[in-house]
Amino acid sequence: MTRQYFQSLESAKAGEAFASASLLAKLSFNDQGLIPVVTQQVDTGKVLMLAWMNREAIDQTLTTGMMTYWSRSRQAFWIKGESSGNYQQLKEMRIDCDGDALLCLVDQRGPACHTGRSNCFYFSAVPGSDRICVIESAPEID
Repeated sequence: MTRQYFQSLESAKAGEAFASASLLAKLSFNDQGLIPVVTQQVDTGKVLMLAWMNREAIDQTLTTGMMTYWSRSRQAFWIKGESSGNYQQLKEMRIDCDGDALLCLVDQRGPACHTGRSNCFYFSAVPGSDRICVIESAPEID
């Protein structure tokens, strides 16, 4: 049903608008009630992290403008930066063509990764190589 709904919107033209509540109600969540969220720095396009949201986290994020995720390990809401001060301010939330993934464009304050790196994707694998390389060092702790 969700896929059919989003397929029905494929012919929509730029500038057409839909009621938020109606469209968000059609999102496809997994069996745990979660949807994957790719978080990207708004001005550079750098992918910062992948996390998960449930419907309440989406609503909180859209209401407050601060990225609120669902922590699968803690089974609790997680406002990015609440403990570290490295907040993510939402600039725009996008929904993919199937309604089963989100892209959040944010203004990241400080490092995005809990390791202190600028983003969570610091292991790099390339075709034809049998090695995976670290491409960004964690900052030195004094």
